[in-house]
Amino acid sequence: MATTESTKAFRNGAYQQALDLLGNADVAAALTHLQRGIEKEGLRCSNDGVISQKPHPKGLGSTLTHPSITTDYSEALLEFITPVYGSAHEAIASLEVAHRFAFSQMEAELIWPNSMPCTLQGELSVPIAEYGSSNVGRLKHVYRHGLWHRYGRIMQCIAGIHYNFSVPDELWQSLKQLDDVPGESMQSFVSRRYFGLIRNFRRYSWLLLYLFGASPAVSRSFLEGKQHDLQALHKDTLFAPYATSLRMSDLGYQNNAQSDLRVCYNSVDDYVRTLGEAIAVKVPEYEQMGVQDSDGTYLQLNTNLLQIENEFYSDVRPKRVARNGEKPLQALDQFGVEYIEVRCTDLNPYMPVGIDVEQSTFMDLFLVYCLLKSSAPIEEAEFNCLRKNLSKTVMRGREPGLTLNRCGGCGRADSTLQAWGLELLDDMTDLARLMDNANHHSFHIDSLNQQRLKLISPELTPSARILKTLQESGMEFSQFTLEQARQHRKTLSQPLLGDVAKHWKDKAQRSLDQQAALEAGDTLPFDQYLAEYLVR
Repeated sequence: MATTESTKAFRNGAYQQALDLLGNADVAAALTHLQRGIEKEGLRCSNDGVISQKPHPKGLGSTLTHPSITTDYSEALLEFITPVYGSAHEAIASLEVAHRFAFSQMEAELIWPNSMPCTLQGELSVPIAEYGSSNVGRLKHVYRHGLWHRYGRIMQCIAGIHYNFSVPDELWQSLKQLDDVPGESMQSFVSRRYFGLIRNFRRYSWLLLYLFGASPAVSRSFLEGKQHDLQALHKDTLFAPYATSLRMSDLGYQNNAQSDLRVCYNSVDDYVRTLGEAIAVKVPEYEQMGVQDSDGTYLQLNTNLLQIENEFYSDVRPKRVARNGEKPLQALDQFGVEYIEVRCTDLNPYMPVGIDVEQSTFMDLFLVYCLLKSSAPIEEAEFNCLRKNLSKTVMRGREPGLTLNRCGGCGRADSTLQAWGLELLDDMTDLARLMDNANHHSFHIDSLNQQRLKLISPELTPSARILKTLQESGMEFSQFTLEQARQHRKTLSQPLLGDVAKHWKDKAQRSLDQQAALEAGDTLPFDQYLAEYLVR
């Protein structure tokens, strides 16, 4: 679609300036060096679709030290971590190879391809992940025990995809010419702009949930004994008729301790301060529980609102790789933002690894768009407005005529999700072309056009496709997803060969050796190690 005068009017000056700058081929070349990495979770389950009770396969290596295959909350919840890549194709291919290796080491098990869990048999059917006897391994295990007592095990086995994204130095250099603040260091500039990206992400992330949300239904076993507002679709399937992503709703939470938490994304200092304050808040319920039981078994790391910063649930996070024993928040405070982590992505059950190149390509476009748009601070009123928009989209995103609040002081009236979504895609079109021209392909504009079709025809969204299949086939959620899991195993069953197979087997063995070395090298008692860790 050509850029119209109304589209130009919708643009803010900073965004148009950035597009003009990227019209220079030398500057636009930096768009070929965007970086992305993917973390993809998936529950191991039996051939009957029941959560696995088996330990993490030894052939996959150590969950503590393996760089590419680990576990998240549960021993059954696999997590695949790609290296950082310069293209979406490489990242997706890397995920596929990791899955092929995993299947070669798993004994007659499947990887559940939906964000909402496979069949569960009560709270204790979710095994908490084990990381060995080293102090750092025990810390990870105790932290997960704390999550169990705070939120329950079942909620913690929801799976998703985390999309890590960063901007190359050469693009930062060019953007700083447009937005130079006297005396501001490059590190401060980069952090400031990443936080601008995050604020815009929070303003527009409802669009991603509509386009890619793929969890409109769930098995009854997930909500056994809990109150909810879902409807019964079949005997074992609950759903919301227009839901996009039940994963991103409040289903499964057993307490609301975080419901009033306000973490500020207006700057690095604000973020570190407000999240740091939350970590230090004492919660009477947690204090009553205590850190250890009468037998000395650890129940949680501490009695604070958040045991550690990772307990803060957010759909996007500023990130910095911590080194030399630093905590993530300390690294962020000292060295600034290195990349951002998008956490709102569902597994698409139709795709063997839960995501494909088209979606990854659109994610890149969306994130660059959020970066280039002006981004005012988010104050309390807009914060509350954005939460309502997200909640509406999660539970009612495909509802005909659904309106969202155009909050943020833009002076525009509320509009339908469909109209606003199309307006955003129109505004991204020139950027998509610039990104394609720089990369000598048409992937970004092609993906954008596919997303436009979903806004025009909601039945094309993953959430609508899933519900249509369940309704027309009469299959339960668990039956449908189990069929997809079996199909994906066939697709990814071809074993790795030659040097590739050797590389993955060697990497697994090295991780086991590294864990053993950590365990042998510990000198502090765990109680002392934990006390020192918490005061760093």
